[in-house]
Amino acid sequence: MLCCACLLFLFQVRGQKIKETIVGSGWAKNTVNTAVFRKNSLTSNRKYQYVAYYDDDGYVVLGRRLLSGKVWQLRRTAYTGHAKDAHNVISIMVDQAGYLHVCWDQHDSRLRYARSLHPNSLVLGYEQVMVGRDETLVTYPEFLKLPNGQLLFLYRDGGSGNGNLVVNSYDSKQQKWKRIHSNLIDGEGKRNAYWQSYVDNRGTIHLSWVWRESPDVASNHDMAYACSKDGGLTWERSNGIRYDLPMKASTVEYAARIPQHHELINQTSIAADERGNPFIASYWRDPESQIPQYKVIYLQDGEWKVRSFDFRKTPFSLSGGGTKEIPIARPQLLVRGRGDRVALTLIFRDQERGFRPSILTLWGMQREANDIVDLRDESVGAWEPTYDTELWRNKRKIALFVQATVQKDGEGLAETAPTAVKVLEWCDKSAKK
Repeated sequence: MLCCACLLFLFQVRGQKIKETIVGSGWAKNTVNTAVFRKNSLTSNRKYQYVAYYDDDGYVVLGRRLLSGKVWQLRRTAYTGHAKDAHNVISIMVDQAGYLHVCWDQHDSRLRYARSLHPNSLVLGYEQVMVGRDETLVTYPEFLKLPNGQLLFLYRDGGSGNGNLVVNSYDSKQQKWKRIHSNLIDGEGKRNAYWQSYVDNRGTIHLSWVWRESPDVASNHDMAYACSKDGGLTWERSNGIRYDLPMKASTVEYAARIPQHHELINQTSIAADERGNPFIASYWRDPESQIPQYKVIYLQDGEWKVRSFDFRKTPFSLSGGGTKEIPIARPQLLVRGRGDRVALTLIFRDQERGFRPSILTLWGMQREANDIVDLRDESVGAWEPTYDTELWRNKRKIALFVQATVQKDGEGLAETAPTAVKVLEWCDKSAKK
């Protein structure tokens, strides 16, 4: 059934006009709707913006609105997912012809994928395979869209501590997927890569990742880097030297060396400035401290550097398997400008700030980072930020998926009623500073 939602609120945060739209009600018993590795929860083309989430019964709900509009059209699909597992996120993307691609309900399980029947439609066709192999142990489905309209699809084949990165490419004319890499990053049966990706305005794909040696999150270590300038076919180091594929722990470039048992989190975010220099956001603790801090690893004049934002006061420890109950969110990072005029926006959530959605803004990597504001004066629980990557790239406009959710340790569930799915939207003004 097609229905509509139209609840719009306007407010200001330090002079920044923010628009909040309530889309509908979503599953809130864990963070399956609000995990940071949803790519994407929101996406757009030149005309429409799309959203996806699970409702309280575990059905996949799709929504659409005009980019300039207030009204969301919603459709509850015939498809359900095992929403009780917070890994089983929904990821969406719109192709060059306007077809909506949807992937959902995967944690070391079979690929679940469907495409809209018509351009700009919310009606999905039957489930289908992509290429028909290496599709039984899928986790972390992720769509990327290049500036030329080409779609890529990334996922892990295998389990935590023992998996490989698979990459598919979509031919929009033939409406078919093909395999580019069955094993782009090779865990060698000993480990797996937890990656984050970003496509810059030049079409370069930036990829960074931590290694995990076992299902225990405490075994996360190091931050590796690679990029591709030909749509994902070949990969190289930051200095342009090409990798022999697959990439392995012994052959890759390391942006930062971080030991195991230092509260290094997996799956965060990566971005790039207007010159194509990568910036990687994460958190971990320094050896002399018990307090994990948000940090940005960045490339400047061919050298990797780390900027730490040491505003946190509360220690915590990461260990064990499954989805964790953690006092801070994995961050999203938006970068604009270049050189001395680079501007960073770090989007996060912290128990110390009342679990509110917050942003840290930095103008220049050597400047003080004391500009932190809360976007809303209300708790969002265990929410992690996801945003419309295409709207940001094309219009420098931020559209943030926000929903108050709860996460119990080790895939636990909270007895929580459904909560409002919202989109917070504002224009980036950081480059004017």
